[in-house]
Amino acid sequence: MSADHFDRRDFLKRTGGLSAGAMLASKAFSKANTKVNPSRVLGANDRINIGLIGCGGRGSGDAASFKMYADENNNACQIVAVCDVYEKRKRAQAEKYNAKGFLDYREVLALPEVDAVIVATPDHWHARIALDAMDQGKDVYLEKPMCHTNKEVKQLIDTVRESKRIVQVGSQTTSADQWWKAKKAIADGMIGKMIMSQGSYHRNSIEGEWNWPIDADAGPDGKGENYIDWKTWLGPAPSRPYDADRFFRFRKYWDYSGGIATDLFFHVVAPLNICWDKPQYPVKVMASGGKYVFTDDREVPDTYHLLAEYAEGHSLVLSSSMANSQHIPGLIRGHEGTIIMVEHGQFEGSTPDIVVRPEKVHIEGEQGRHTFPNYKFGSDEIRIPVEQKDMMQAHIGNFLGCMRTREKPHLDVETAAHAQILINLSVESYREGRVKYWDEKEWKSVDKPVKV
Repeated sequence: MSADHFDRRDFLKRTGGLSAGAMLASKAFSKANTKVNPSRVLGANDRINIGLIGCGGRGSGDAASFKMYADENNNACQIVAVCDVYEKRKRAQAEKYNAKGFLDYREVLALPEVDAVIVATPDHWHARIALDAMDQGKDVYLEKPMCHTNKEVKQLIDTVRESKRIVQVGSQTTSADQWWKAKKAIADGMIGKMIMSQGSYHRNSIEGEWNWPIDADAGPDGKGENYIDWKTWLGPAPSRPYDADRFFRFRKYWDYSGGIATDLFFHVVAPLNICWDKPQYPVKVMASGGKYVFTDDREVPDTYHLLAEYAEGHSLVLSSSMANSQHIPGLIRGHEGTIIMVEHGQFEGSTPDIVVRPEKVHIEGEQGRHTFPNYKFGSDEIRIPVEQKDMMQAHIGNFLGCMRTREKPHLDVETAAHAQILINLSVESYREGRVKYWDEKEWKSVDKPVKV
């Protein structure tokens, strides 16, 4: 069954065997878009209670980061409940935070004391859990990628609008200062008309290309802490016998992930959408690449390229390989100048400043070329200082702050949606071997240009 056709009733039929608390929650979930538990009104000094859903590497890292934020900010939040389909992971995080532990995420959502949840499961579960959390009146820190399908993007946008919940998508680099400084510089006219953006995300390591350790004793037949609820883990994905590689290294398989596109390019495309004068959906997307080095049973490519075009007349070029670590500068080219956000090319890395490099020959004038007499920024390179801060702590602080004020967070679902649609189209292009176009009105990808 595809993710597009997965709903709550189907999940209940396929999983079954819930505890009393989860059974009560399940009845509430059978009616879509119904907020069951009214959210607590948070005062300035109230401690925010967090539930962790997904206790793997990223989830446990997120929990530690929230704990660090609490330790440095007057105990602003605490982990009170955790959930994972792998008993060992669930038990470890529950003991670490003296929290309630569950194998079923709906039991976390049924807890009235939980104000928000961290969703750090494999990608194919992100949207379903986030939607159920909002139905239960919870705010959500939703790890990237935001979701797995185009239909889920629309469901998330609509549900946030209807429920007024706060959802921060977990690409923490969007809380770094360089993107916001670049946004202002572009809005101020420092590069003129935008022409092309570029970026990359390269790695060259065993773990970096998703070959994470496998617990040989774990599985659906495992005893005690070795038990994995494989049926629930599959969820909306096609049913298949337990496969340890798929469970522990899920980013290598299309059923659960988009590989490089969703794992790495999200950290490039999301901040670019912040820099641009407004977030945009692409009109045309192409992707190519292949398994050039890592030719194991994985399905996703180890080297990947993306090219997209936008209706307002600019393009995006991205490259990545899991077998080479050399980046290209992250920048945006304009007719009158170029803004370089990360000269070293590492979109998740820190940088002391952004650089604005004017198109000098055009500004000063040359026979046969245009001049820009109104260009007010001079012909010399300009360096704009960037505030140095821990971007993960800033992202968490922004999320918790928005929970109190109900303001839009740095990476809200609508901004993230523009990144997600681009990424999804690129995966479709790669897998189908053809150009894909986006029909925003019909909210679907198509194989021919869309008439405006």
